[in-house]
Amino acid sequence: MLSSQFKDRLVRNTLLVAALSSSLVILLITFFLFKEGAALFWESPVEFGFVIVAHPELDVEELTAAELMGIKEGRVRNWEALEGPDQRVAYLTYDDLEDEEASLCDWVARTPGAVAAVFEEDVTDAVQRIHVPNVSLTDFLLGKYWYPTAEPAAQFGILPLILGSLMVVLGAVVISVPLGVMCAVYLAEVAHPNVREILKPVLEMLAGVPSVVFGFFGLVILVPFIQRTFDLPTGETALSGMVMLAIMALPTVVSVSEDAIRSVPRAYREASLALGASRWQTIYRVVVPAALSGINAAAMLGIGRAVGETMTVLMVTGNAAVIPHTFLQPVRTLTANIAAELGEAVQGGTHFKALFAIACVLFAFTFIINMIADVVMRKYKQAER
Repeated sequence: MLSSQFKDRLVRNTLLVAALSSSLVILLITFFLFKEGAALFWESPVEFGFVIVAHPELDVEELTAAELMGIKEGRVRNWEALEGPDQRVAYLTYDDLEDEEASLCDWVARTPGAVAAVFEEDVTDAVQRIHVPNVSLTDFLLGKYWYPTAEPAAQFGILPLILGSLMVVLGAVVISVPLGVMCAVYLAEVAHPNVREILKPVLEMLAGVPSVVFGFFGLVILVPFIQRTFDLPTGETALSGMVMLAIMALPTVVSVSEDAIRSVPRAYREASLALGASRWQTIYRVVVPAALSGINAAAMLGIGRAVGETMTVLMVTGNAAVIPHTFLQPVRTLTANIAAELGEAVQGGTHFKALFAIACVLFAFTFIINMIADVVMRKYKQAER
C-alpha cells in the first residue's frame, strides 16, 4: 500500500507538471506568433524577385509603397510631386514591350522620367535602382490601405481593419450589455422560478451554437432586413455585425450577470425593504450596485467573445477593407481578414507574415481588455471592503 505522504507528493508533482506544461505551450505559441509577425518589418514590400528601377537622370533615390501605387494608378503624374525634377512620370511594364526580346531596363534608360519594376536578373548599369523602405510599424498600424498583393509593392495598412473591428465590437457591447443586464435582473429578481428554469437553460444553450449558424441566420434574415429598412445597396454592413455579435455575446452576459445578482446576500434586500425602499428601488440602488463586479466581468467576457469572433462577421459585414464613416457601410474586421486571406497567402511570404502581425495586434487587444478588467475588478473589491 502506498503511504499517504507518497500519494500527496505524487498528486502535487502531477499538478506541477500539468501547470508547467500548459504554461510552456502557451509561451511557445505566443513566441511563435510574435516571431512570425515581427518578421514582416524586416521585409521589403516589393514583389519577390523584382527591383524598382528608374531613368538614370532622375534625382529620386527612394519611393514608398504608397508612392509606387500612386505612380502605377496614374495619380502621380509629375516627379515634382515626389520631390523630384519637373519631369512627367512614365510607368513602364513588361506588358507594354512590343518586342518580346527587348529589355525593359533599356527602355527605361531611353525614356526620360521612366520607372519600372523589373526582374532582378535583368537589372543593368544603364538604370538606377530605387530603394523601397521596409514595412514600418507606423505604416502598418496607421496605414489607410490594405493591398497585400498589389504590384509592384504591397501596402499593409491595417487602420481600416482596426476601425472596422472597434466599430463592430463597441456596437455589439452597447447593445448586448444593457440588454443582458436587464434580462439578468428579470431572471434573478422578477421571474417566477418555473420561468427561470426554462429561460436560463435556453439562453445558455445559445452560447454553444456554432458561430457559422449565427452567420447563416444573419445572412438570410438580418442582412435583407437591414437592406430593405435603410434602402441600401447591400445589407452586409457594420450594423449587421453589431447585431449578430450582440446576439452571440448575450448568453454570456446574461448568465454571468444573473449569477452575480443572485449571489448578493439576501440581507441587503431585506435591509433596503425594511428602510422603506420599494422593490424596484432595492433592485437598481442596492442589488445591482452590489453585483457590479460580476456584471463587469460579464461585460468583459462579452467583449472577449465579440473581439475573437470570426465566421459570423466574415459572413455579414461585407468584408470591405476601407475606413468606415457610418455603421451602414461594409467593413472588414481583423479576425475576418485573417480567415479570408490565410488560405491564399504563400507560406513564409510577406502577405503570410502580415497576417501573423494582425494576429499579434489581436493578441495585444485581448491582453489590454483583460488588464482593464483586472484593474476594474480590483477597484470594486477594494470598494466593497
